[in-house]
Amino acid sequence: MREIIAGRKYRHFKNKMYEVIEIATHSETGEEYVVYKPLYGDQKMYIRPLDMFASKVYKEKYSNATQEYRFELVEE
Repeated sequence: MREIIAGRKYRHFKNKMYEVIEIATHSETGEEYVVYKPLYGDQKMYIRPLDMFASKVYKEKYSNATQEYRFELVEE
C-alpha cells in the first residue's frame, strides 16, 4: 500500500487540495483511517479509510481523470 504522510498536502483527482492531519487507528478493529481537511471552504475535518484514500481512481467511472490515484502527494 502507498504511504500517506501526516502533515502533507494532497491533490484530489477532482483537483481540490487537502491536508492530511493524522493517520488514526480504530480502537476495536485496528483499521487505519486518514484524518484530513480541505484547504478551501469551511475546512471541516473528515476521515476516510486509509486503503480508500490511497486507492487508484476508478477510471471506468471517471474516464477524464488525469491522476492515477484518488489523492496524490503535492511536492513542496
